[in-house]
Amino acid sequence: MSRGSRKVAVVGVALSDCGRVEDATPYALHAQAARRALADAGLDRSLVDGLASAGLGTLAPVEVAEYLGLRPTWVDSTSVGGSTWEVMAAHAADAIAAGRAKSVLLVYGSTARADVKAGRRTGNLSFGARGPLQFEVPYGHTLIAKYAMAARRHMIEYGTTIEQLARVAVQARANAALNPEAMYRTPITVDDVLSGPMVADPFTRLHCCPRSDGGAAVLLAAEEYVRDCRTAPVWILGAGEHVSHAAMSEWPDFTRSPATVSGRLAFERAGVTPADVDFAEIYDAFTYMTLVTLEDLGFCAKGEGGAFVGKDRLLVRGGALPVNTDGGGLSALHPGMRGLFLLVEAARQLRGEAGERQVRTRDGGLPRLGVASGTGGWFCSSGTVVLGRD
Repeated sequence: MSRGSRKVAVVGVALSDCGRVEDATPYALHAQAARRALADAGLDRSLVDGLASAGLGTLAPVEVAEYLGLRPTWVDSTSVGGSTWEVMAAHAADAIAAGRAKSVLLVYGSTARADVKAGRRTGNLSFGARGPLQFEVPYGHTLIAKYAMAARRHMIEYGTTIEQLARVAVQARANAALNPEAMYRTPITVDDVLSGPMVADPFTRLHCCPRSDGGAAVLLAAEEYVRDCRTAPVWILGAGEHVSHAAMSEWPDFTRSPATVSGRLAFERAGVTPADVDFAEIYDAFTYMTLVTLEDLGFCAKGEGGAFVGKDRLLVRGGALPVNTDGGGLSALHPGMRGLFLLVEAARQLRGEAGERQVRTRDGGLPRLGVASGTGGWFCSSGTVVLGRD
């Protein structure tokens, strides 16, 4: 990362218990993931002087810090939906590079599935009829409907087919089949996706992510502390962020997400191109998100996403560009905000710790470059991080 004199690495990553967790609070999942990430790094806890947290309580980083027994001198509570964690990683890397922190813990936990099952309220992404959204909420414009509208626009404008979108779900499930921690591992077909119950046209159920419980943690540290860690460093090479709109009426083009900007900035700052990347972890609450983000990051041209994803390019085994190697939000897990899970999986892939789902280059070696790109709201925000190993 370029704004200071120090390089910054991911030195510890972990998940809490995930999927279906009946007997834990969100705070407990935060703590479990944090303990595991610290153990993974082997870094002295006293060096953790930064904390980034969002999505829990009214004073998220304060409450989480207290629960974890930390007293950070650098905090971030940026909350821009699913891209929060890529944006926070960029902020934390800048702070470490500039000498304002030694090590920053990014941590998240959610019991989204258990809360719904128990009849507890879990919040509303439409935020009620206030501000610019007051003109949409009265018409029942749900979160999934907004994504469905965008997908339909892409289909009309570029000829993208529902079968091509279904291929995204099929490939995500094939990758999940290699992940023992994934919620759904049974293979599915395009026909399975198309024949499922309709949720929001054109999305049937398998075009959509499940609700999950779970937490994740990522520990970043300055380069001088890397030698004291148990794990090989995964360097943050470049990052970008961008926000677009809140109201759908203010989104100028439903076929272009804010990843067009965040991706360009991340690749420029890393000094690499999409052609250099070995795999990608992309936010995929819905199949269309994968397709359009691949276009906007530059892995294929605008309008060619349907053909790109329709040729099994996203598979861990045999795919030209493995995408969402753990099964993604569509099959592995989706506990409310998935962005931090993208960074965990990217680090595991670059460290060669992904087991059966490990990505290999054409010569059989480990990947050297990966990208994690999160999307927030209804294509309202994007954060993209390029990561690499020595």
